Amino acid sequence: MAASHMLFCFWVLLLFMNNAAGETRHYKFNVEYHNVTRLCHTRTVLTVNRKFPGPQLVAREGDRVVVKVVNHIANNVTIHWHGVRQLTTGWSDGPSYITQCPIQANQSYIYNFTITGQRGTLWWHAHISWLRVSIYGPIIILPKRNESYPFAKPDKEVTIMLGEWFNSDPEAIISQALQTGAGPNVSDAYTINGYPGPLYNCSSKDTYKLKVKPGKTYLLRLINAALNDELFFSIANHTVTVVEGDAVYTKPFVTDKLLITPGQTTNVLLKTKPEFPNATFLMAARPYVTGQGTFDNSTTVGILEYEHPSHHNHKSSKNLTIIQPVLPPINATGFVVNFTGKFRSLGNAKYPANVPKTVDKKFFFTVGLGTNPCPKNTTCQGPNNSSKFAASVNNVSFQLPTIAILQAYYFGQNGVYTTDFPTQPLIPFNYTGTAPNNTNVMNGTRAVVLPFNTSVELVMQDTSILGAESHPLHLHGYNFFIVGQGFGNYDPNKDPLKFNLVDPMERNTASVPAGGWVAI
Repeated sequence: MAASHMLFCFWVLLLFMNNAAGETRHYKFNVEYHNVTRLCHTRTVLTVNRKFPGPQLVAREGDRVVVKVVNHIANNVTIHWHGVRQLTTGWSDGPSYITQCPIQANQSYIYNFTITGQRGTLWWHAHISWLRVSIYGPIIILPKRNESYPFAKPDKEVTIMLGEWFNSDPEAIISQALQTGAGPNVSDAYTINGYPGPLYNCSSKDTYKLKVKPGKTYLLRLINAALNDELFFSIANHTVTVVEGDAVYTKPFVTDKLLITPGQTTNVLLKTKPEFPNATFLMAARPYVTGQGTFDNSTTVGILEYEHPSHHNHKSSKNLTIIQPVLPPINATGFVVNFTGKFRSLGNAKYPANVPKTVDKKFFFTVGLGTNPCPKNTTCQGPNNSSKFAASVNNVSFQLPTIAILQAYYFGQNGVYTTDFPTQPLIPFNYTGTAPNNTNVMNGTRAVVLPFNTSVELVMQDTSILGAESHPLHLHGYNFFIVGQGFGNYDPNKDPLKFNLVDPMERNTASVPAGGWVAI
């Protein structure tokens, strides 16, 4: 009896340890060609497992995730697990030539990482050139077993991915832009879960439909997988409660319109109307635009459709009133500032906002556009038709190496990168005022090297060189706290006094405001 009781206790302990440690979840991603038709254009699209968008990756907090990626296409490819904190597994993060060499044709690579201290919605995508136009999908991290959400359990969970469709080959588009120095051609449509919707030519059948029941609560996992465009999103005649951003729980707040930056995720609770409403509601997304360049000024639409109660002698859904949402104007910066300012970390005992109270290093990065001179005996289509557009940070435009930086670091391969990235602008100027005459940037593979466990305060300042615009930026492998933001030039004496160090939003992706700054 004593022995059997001991054995039972041992198995209970082992079961508890296994639950605490999490499971190992295996996935296989085959990167392959797949013909897809949208807007009456059929083209060969690069996909994972022949799906557009790609398959969802589901795990629980604490699980180990092992993904074998097999490359069946001619392009080199990598996969980035956007927002996953890569604690001691940087080589599984996925940016090509930074943490790994890309996976070549007919080769494979196994990504292996553990999801630690995270739960919610993230996403994965290709991380080389523009392959992420179609190679992307959701990451759904469930709470640990026997753990619950910090809000009422929804009746159903739905993933909504906002993306883009190009009638032309996206790789040809970015290749041409890099060659000519002009801004790349824009997409032909935005999409909801891969479908453009009825506002586009030849697309009424290619419309995403979300069927709901009256009186229910739905958790919508919203993801912006567009290349560069920040997107407004709204559902006609419905409000939602924001409960999470970038896999971090938030203090709940109610809104009828959202802004989602490329790379960001936002979880919202949608409570449906108590009775069948005799109407169909459109959900729509369109861009928020601040720059002077060309952009896709169109709107993607999906349909929120209520299921008829079984006792309801219903009319055909085609005869129901269709109600459209009212989205903010494309340049609604006031709405954007007000909306993003509502995000606050939950900041309670179970989900604290552990903001570093002391700072070891302070960096100031100017972010914006500049130029590279046109190569001799060539014609360029950038500014004044004599230069190429070039993005830069502190006037340094990053050059991809041919050997991965992490590999060079571990194997002592000198000459791949330098450690002299400027942590302050080399020549201070009025960043949001009159631009300097010389707009040329420096080019290099330059890095900042930090000791482990360094607490960093980084202020990112937009510049008006070639026009002020909002710049979405993502930090790989880490989260950060957004402690302050504002317009004009950052004032290091006055602005830190207004920093929120109590419950700032914790994210992995944020936008530097057009003509302004953000502190993380």
